[in-house]
Amino acid sequence: MKEPAARDRFGAWVRTVLAHHHGGGGDPDVSRVIYQTSTIGALLDGIYVGDVTVAELLTHGDFGLGTFNRLDGEMVVLDGVCHHLRSDGRATVAAPGERTPFAVVTGFRPETRLSVTSPAGRDAVVALIDRAVGTNNLIQAVRIDGTFARMRTRTVMAQTPPYPPLTRATENEPVTDLTGVTGTLAGFRTPDYEQGISVAGYHLHFLDASHRRGGHALDFELAHGEIAVGSSSELHLSLPRTEAFLNARLSLENIAAHVRKAEGG
Repeated sequence: MKEPAARDRFGAWVRTVLAHHHGGGGDPDVSRVIYQTSTIGALLDGIYVGDVTVAELLTHGDFGLGTFNRLDGEMVVLDGVCHHLRSDGRATVAAPGERTPFAVVTGFRPETRLSVTSPAGRDAVVALIDRAVGTNNLIQAVRIDGTFARMRTRTVMAQTPPYPPLTRATENEPVTDLTGVTGTLAGFRTPDYEQGISVAGYHLHFLDASHRRGGHALDFELAHGEIAVGSSSELHLSLPRTEAFLNARLSLENIAAHVRKAEGG
């Protein structure tokens, strides 16, 4: 009885998110589509093998983030280029045939632009964006280009089967502290009600201006820079057909706490 109940709860949650659709009047700048492969809930459960290639992912958007099969590092998609950030500190352009177990991309068309001319920590930057966009109920694609007085990142390490849950896989991941670094933060602010499908709140990855270093952003202080934000009211959720995903026992129990732990919150 427990397995069908868990599947029913998960299915209801998926249907709720897929119903997250706002007309937009046919204007492509109002109703841009967020494309997501798999769910953060599946990643938390150790589903680290997906069937979407980088080449296919880039047909759905030119901006976003994610990870790679086997949890082999972080992904940043900027200006149509997919970057692979590895746990040893290297950043390279991902090969078209590489696959992802979880990624989120969109066609980035900012509606809101903000300038930051004096130092602002993560909380201050988040508050500035929240005030500018107003609503908490749409997905916001967020890009921050600038010089960062400090940037703390971490990068997940490739895992081997049997795969541990994400909270355990990220326990000893390398953490890097950068100072006076120029680069780009890219990611999304997702509504709280989508927790389990996506990462609720802010989920940002960093890539330096040389495209050689980066990772999942844990904390930062922006010295000065430009913030660009674009709202989206449509979510296209593509679920894997891999054996691991089809046989997983996905549940929403305690998922918010597990996401915060895995994401470094």
